[in-house]
Amino acid sequence: MKIIITQEEAVQKGIWNEVMQMFGVQSEDETYPQEQYILTEEQARKLQII
Repeated sequence: MKIIITQEEAVQKGIWNEVMQMFGVQSEDETYPQEQYILTEEQARKLQII
């Protein structure tokens, strides 16, 4: 199973820092609120979103 989360959703859920680490996004990188990240089921469970 794959879970899609946007940058905006991750910020709202308070997990953006963890998502950034998982995908190698740096704080100085330009990101967009609707930018999507595809999580594996294992990653989603680690972030406690499923």
